[in-house]
Amino acid sequence: MCCRGGSCGGGFLRASGDMLKGTTSVSKDIRIGVTQACVVFVSTLGGSWLEGNFPAFLSLLMELASHGRATQTPGDAAVTRCCVSFILRSTLGSLLGEKAQTNAAKQLCLAVAAQKPAIDAALTDGNVETRVSAADVAASQHMLVCCLLELGGLIQGLGTTAAPLLTDSSTALVDTVISVLLHPAASARLAAAWCLRCVATAMPSQCSPLLDRCAERLVALKSSPEAVAGYGAAVAALVAAVQHCPLGIPHTKGMVVLSLAEDLLRSASQNSRISLQRTQAGWLLVSSLITLGPAVVEHHLSRLLLLWRCVFPASLREQEMELRRGDYFTWQVTLEGRAGALCAMKNLLLHCRELVTDDIISRLLTPLACAVALLTRLPSLLRSYSSSVRSSSVVYRLRVYELLALLPPHTYQESFGVMMNQLVSDLSGPDNLNQPCSEHTLLPPLCHHDDLQLIGPALHHTDHRYIQEQLHGSSVGGGSLDNDAFSLCEKSDEAPAPLPPPVALTAAAVRLFGVLHPHVISAQRVKILEQFVETVNQLKGQRQQTVQTHVCAALCSLLKHQAGIRGSLGPEEVRSPALSLLSGGLESPGPLLRCLAAEGLARLVQLVGDPGFTVSVSLLCFDRLKSARDAASRSGYALALGALQRYTGGISSPQHLSTCLGVLFTLSQDSTSPEVQAWSLHSLSLAVDLSGGLYRAHAEPSFTLVLRLLLSAPPTHPEVHLSLARCLHALITCLGPDLQGEGAAVASLRSSCLVGCGVMQDGPDALVQARAISCLQQLHMFSPPHVNLAKLVPALCAHLCSSYLCLRRAVVACLRQLVQREALEVSQHAVELVKELPRRDNTQLDVTIKEVGLEGALFTLLDRESDPGLRRDIQETLVHMMSSSATSGKLGHWLKLCKDVLSATTDCLAPVEARQEEEEAREDDSSAFRAGSEASGPFTALRWATRRFAVQSVCRIIAQCDSADQAHFNMELAQERCACTNFLVLHLGDLVRMAFMAATDHSDQLRLAGLQTLLEIIRRFSAIPEPEFPGHVILEQYQANVGAALRPAFTADAPPDVTAKACQVCSAWIASGVVSDLRDLRRVHQLLASSLAKVQAGRDTCSQLYNEATATMETLAVLKAWAEVYIVAVQRSSHKERPDRMTDLSVSSSLANHGSGSESEGAGLLKLVQSDLLTLSRLWLAALQDYAMLTLPQENASQLPATGGSFYTAETLNQARAHYSSSWAPMLHATSLWLHSTGFLMSDDTPVNLSRPATPTSMGRPGGGAKSPEDLNTDRLHLILGISVEFLCSPHSDDQMENITSCLRALQALLDIPWPRAKIGSDQALSVELLSVLHRLMVTREFVSVQLSVLDLLRQIVTATQEHVREKRHSAEVDDGAAEKETLPEFGEGRDTGGLIPGRSLVFGALELCLCVLVRKLPQLSPKLAGTSPTGPGGSVWSLTDSNCRLVASALCVLSELPSVCSPEGSVSILPTVLYLLLGVLRELTGAPAAAAVTGGGSVGGAGPGSVVQAALQALKSVVTSPMSRQEKSRGAWRLLLRSALNTLLGLWDTGDGVVDQVSLLTALTVFLLSAGPDVCTVEPLHALCLQRFTTGMDAKDPLVVSRCYQLLTSVFQAQPGIAVPYIQALGPPLVRFLQRAERSRPQSAEELLGVLEGVQAMEALVQAADESQRAPLVAILFPLLVSFLLDENALGSAPAASRSLHQAALKDLMRLGPQHSAVFRSLIASSPALKSRLEAAVKGNQESLSAKASSANPAAKSSPSITLKTNFL
Repeated sequence: MCCRGGSCGGGFLRASGDMLKGTTSVSKDIRIGVTQACVVFVSTLGGSWLEGNFPAFLSLLMELASHGRATQTPGDAAVTRCCVSFILRSTLGSLLGEKAQTNAAKQLCLAVAAQKPAIDAALTDGNVETRVSAADVAASQHMLVCCLLELGGLIQGLGTTAAPLLTDSSTALVDTVISVLLHPAASARLAAAWCLRCVATAMPSQCSPLLDRCAERLVALKSSPEAVAGYGAAVAALVAAVQHCPLGIPHTKGMVVLSLAEDLLRSASQNSRISLQRTQAGWLLVSSLITLGPAVVEHHLSRLLLLWRCVFPASLREQEMELRRGDYFTWQVTLEGRAGALCAMKNLLLHCRELVTDDIISRLLTPLACAVALLTRLPSLLRSYSSSVRSSSVVYRLRVYELLALLPPHTYQESFGVMMNQLVSDLSGPDNLNQPCSEHTLLPPLCHHDDLQLIGPALHHTDHRYIQEQLHGSSVGGGSLDNDAFSLCEKSDEAPAPLPPPVALTAAAVRLFGVLHPHVISAQRVKILEQFVETVNQLKGQRQQTVQTHVCAALCSLLKHQAGIRGSLGPEEVRSPALSLLSGGLESPGPLLRCLAAEGLARLVQLVGDPGFTVSVSLLCFDRLKSARDAASRSGYALALGALQRYTGGISSPQHLSTCLGVLFTLSQDSTSPEVQAWSLHSLSLAVDLSGGLYRAHAEPSFTLVLRLLLSAPPTHPEVHLSLARCLHALITCLGPDLQGEGAAVASLRSSCLVGCGVMQDGPDALVQARAISCLQQLHMFSPPHVNLAKLVPALCAHLCSSYLCLRRAVVACLRQLVQREALEVSQHAVELVKELPRRDNTQLDVTIKEVGLEGALFTLLDRESDPGLRRDIQETLVHMMSSSATSGKLGHWLKLCKDVLSATTDCLAPVEARQEEEEAREDDSSAFRAGSEASGPFTALRWATRRFAVQSVCRIIAQCDSADQAHFNMELAQERCACTNFLVLHLGDLVRMAFMAATDHSDQLRLAGLQTLLEIIRRFSAIPEPEFPGHVILEQYQANVGAALRPAFTADAPPDVTAKACQVCSAWIASGVVSDLRDLRRVHQLLASSLAKVQAGRDTCSQLYNEATATMETLAVLKAWAEVYIVAVQRSSHKERPDRMTDLSVSSSLANHGSGSESEGAGLLKLVQSDLLTLSRLWLAALQDYAMLTLPQENASQLPATGGSFYTAETLNQARAHYSSSWAPMLHATSLWLHSTGFLMSDDTPVNLSRPATPTSMGRPGGGAKSPEDLNTDRLHLILGISVEFLCSPHSDDQMENITSCLRALQALLDIPWPRAKIGSDQALSVELLSVLHRLMVTREFVSVQLSVLDLLRQIVTATQEHVREKRHSAEVDDGAAEKETLPEFGEGRDTGGLIPGRSLVFGALELCLCVLVRKLPQLSPKLAGTSPTGPGGSVWSLTDSNCRLVASALCVLSELPSVCSPEGSVSILPTVLYLLLGVLRELTGAPAAAAVTGGGSVGGAGPGSVVQAALQALKSVVTSPMSRQEKSRGAWRLLLRSALNTLLGLWDTGDGVVDQVSLLTALTVFLLSAGPDVCTVEPLHALCLQRFTTGMDAKDPLVVSRCYQLLTSVFQAQPGIAVPYIQALGPPLVRFLQRAERSRPQSAEELLGVLEGVQAMEALVQAADESQRAPLVAILFPLLVSFLLDENALGSAPAASRSLHQAALKDLMRLGPQHSAVFRSLIASSPALKSRLEAAVKGNQESLSAKASSANPAAKSSPSITLKTNFL
């Protein structure tokens, strides 16, 4: 029926009275009704019907659009085009999938091409036969506008998936659209320009070629008016499209456009036939150029200012002279030109606000003054030239008003009077009274959003809102592109429909009045408002309503503007006329004006801010409500009553509230006037909202009223029901959490809410149903248990596919709230609903829910919706459902759903290259898979945006699993537990498949999302081993697919952002260590290598499709990827060389994994990079130099190279900054590693193919002359240091841990090699600066890895300084000889005074840093902080984590090195501090619990507090043995300080009732004894205390303490005689007594045995330490002791293990020592028969036990000689 022109055609073309025989044009409302019917009809038939019948459907619509009776006037034509466009957009846009939309676009293209003969004929000046009539041209114009706008919409929606359309020769889309640019009708030309803009927005790669093509044609055809207008509009539209293209266009295109514009404006006066077109096109191009933003415009600003200066007279006097000459055409062109110039200025303020400085504004003042002055002359021009210049004058005034509204008012202060007169004339003057008044475009922006629902469905959010607005705005005609060509430059991505200039002028006047009125003098303000009141009172009828609308809008604009800037209303006299105007508005028959007046009244009360005034206005409303009888007045004042205190903090007076409610209750029950009921109920809802808790006393009667009216109001008055719904919503909000209460009263209120919602849900009106759902949503928020989800969810699902947008919005908003808490229940209820449905033809939605649940239905809805707010809500609902169930049992369901969504494309699958890749992948790996869609999926033909959301959802699921069960990323665990639950690692194949499908799609956005997913997969799964194949990881089997997914991103036509993302994936893949075979790795490596070759080729050869900043982005992405690969290669090879040495910082997560065999792979990977390393190093250095220049502060901007850097141009400097800041860190690290590998000893002569304007070899030298290697290296060192220090000092580096890590690692690598170490060591200022940066890092970063690195760097810097000082001392020794040695050690900090200057002293800085670490980890060290708990958990020193212990140990190590950096006097200055800290740490760690004390003693461990003790002891030894302690100048002071330290150490035993770690303290004491020398340790009373401490240790009950004590004594006895002798004399006798006791009480445990054995060792050391003359008596003591430990043959068998071990050890010692002291031994044996017999018995017992062992096994080789030796010896 539709296709044969049935009701649609009739409704459109025939009169409304008699559709068969009418002669008048059909009324607009019938047309719009038919339009809506047509949309519903096609929607009901469905997408497949539309797809099959689209050619016939299109031809019918085109017939309607082009029919003469539907387009009799411009207004009619605009409405008809709107209707047809609406039908096309509503059907094609929402019912068809991508493939069907592509076919529809082809049909539209063919329809446009069919009009080409008419266009060509119209342009041909041939004979009469070939000419076409004006009617045909007009008809084709309307058809073309409809087709082109829809074609643009389709292409914009398709995005880059529309690329095949452009290459299809059968349609020749671009050629066809461009041909329309020559159409005689402006509307067709502008529609074609808009269509081209859509092509450029959808496919950014087309923007530059199209721009070039149109610019060339514009130049070639600049003598044709149509060509100038058409191609000018096309160029402007294409330039404006760049706002939506992040990749931009080349900077040179801006210059081309500006030159074109200048040329057109210059040549406009040369040919009067095309003056107007050239002028308009020139300014249109300028306006579009300005939309490119400040980065482009700042380079052209001077030329733009010149253009503006030229188009306006140089002074007001010249303008006066100008008015005396010229004709109507000259003035038409002049006005158009100046209007265009003003529009360009407006764009400058909108798009480049930061460029509009006071200086620029001052240069625009003269043109502005002339522009305003001309306004006063327009009436005389109109009188002179009549209607010829009328339209131009309207546009001119419009541009002046738009511009002035954006400028600060003080800039045009002199023109206030002129402007106010002009505005008053425009708003209320007699000339404009006959203009149509479009209140529907003028008033809604000024009304309150909540009040607009009183107006009717047009201002609600419905699918048909667009067409409803056309119905309501019938008096002014529809919006159309040809009303304002400059709208092509607007940012909106929907086809602009600017209003006719007179309507737009009124809106601009209203806006400017609001800005300007507060700035005129007070008396003038009052006078203007009084004049408005007088004018309104004088007029009658429609003219009065028009003026009233205008002046009320102006007043409300003023009130809203002042409220927005917290301004004042002015003198008190203003109130009366303002109140009078608003009162008149409240009584107006127009509902919109009443809404506006109520809002104005609320704003007036807000601005006055006087409670007395508020009360007087309230009383006025009450009085008028009593007296008024007409519905309009009563409804207006009723609304005002509720809205009055909207902006003053709400209703706070119970008395006022009761009065209001009494009036509103009465009005709301006036069933004779539904309008009054609706407005008063709406006002009641406002009163509920504004009174808050105060309203609770009135809640019950209000509920009763609402329920009674809901049941009694007839459904034919939906506006009443809607206001009732608003009341119910407000009441629920007012009661809030009280609705959860248990009492009968609360239960009654709850049931009232539920009954009310039920009644509204059953109503016929969609808006009321939507409100009912909102009420239930609100009730669920405050009282979840009392909302029955089992009933609510099915009701929601039933409306998911409603044809009403408001209902779908309400449903999705409610679902979004429900799933945040009860996602699983909501899903279950939805599925149960479908299962329980009676047998009938299920809708598509039911089928979807049955197959894939509510989630699947939401994906389907997401695909169909175009409303941005609703799409956002659907996405959030899905995200909430995912987050609550993806990791709790429904993981497989979600992944399958995402895969089905991603597979649901009717496209020609993946691009050709990807399919070829897959074929290769199949050959390489049997597990490779196709990217094809599954034929039997639950979804059909989903669009790229929906599929992209599915891919992003996969990333979300991976991130969720990361923070859930660890089995998600552990194959073994997952396989063990897969029976009970589902784990992500088991779906790895699906994940890779989805990433692959997305990465090889036609849509660039989807490709980016796919590559990001692949990156996530590599990062999370690269380290997971494959249980079935040890030594392999599970990702290994997918390497062919990864390569296949990446390859299309490196083709020549791939967009730079896709290539950049692919580079990131490449580096992550290579660095992950998944692929160990270099041959397999080469495939991906080859992709990076090809990109590197592209970078080397240089800027000149890269395609000029996008902005130069995109080349920067791509280049830096390639260099960053190579840097990351190189870093990993170096780290792996260094791990192979030094497996024992671990660096402090772990590699960032993406680079951390090292699979098995990574060492050999590391070497191979390094070899792979090595071939390009020289090139890469140059490029990295060049990029770092660029980055360093770009980070210079603004005051140093003059130092930036005029031509740009190596990888950025001067014009794109600001865009390039962002790319550099995201890429520099890995390059810095890689450069440091490269310099480390060369040791800074490389020759720079090797030629490298680089085409760069600046290379690092010419750093800092404008001439680029050759530098010496030393200078070159110094530059490079300073570059790396400068970048690192600048970044680490930056306050913005908070969230950039990876970059901080890179900086620290780079500095560590540099300080690992001699040359930079020598440079830094010799430059104290630089070292101190580095230390201050490190100190700041230590204080501001709590990451242990960073802090460990900081301390490692500190150690390296101190070492560098040490080496420097040592070198200087050595040089001085060599130069000066040994004679003056006492003067040599002056080198070092402190010189000859010992003073250290904070801020200049390296030693002081190092001390600060060490102290910072120690006091933060051990607060007890600081007297101020003593008593606070340390940073470790549990508050105990011994609960410090391993990493904190490493920090403290590192700090102690650095501390101990500091004296060696000082001069002798300097060392004396710092020694007290160093010793205090060392001993303080010892005190904290030795005052430990007993168990901890034991662990601290022996084991070095490498972590834990024991390691800190060891570090403290080592540091103590380093300090005590420092060469400074022996220097003549400092020896005395050191001696005194060391004695003091020893005294402190000896005092550590006395800790009150606590247990001390005697082992560590004795070790420290031994360090002093062995290292400090006799002059420190043997003075009294220190000597006596030392002896006492050892005696205490020897007598300790803990055998471990005893054994360690004797072990230490052994080393003391072996020391120099000055130390050893006193100790031997004092501690020898107790030692002998201890060993004698051991005979009587044999050791029972291994610990006790160790003590005895160590005692024997000490005794032996004592013997060795004695003089030869004294040795024999001592041996005579030792031997009997050893013999006493022996057992005879009887005791040996039954003795405990410890005794047997002691026996064995004693026997071995006797065997060893006997021959050494044979004389003493023989005399002892001879003199003591008991000894002899005991020794023989022991030997015999030993032989028997050995023979017993030999009978069961071969005798030990060493046993035999020992027996023989003993026997022979005896």
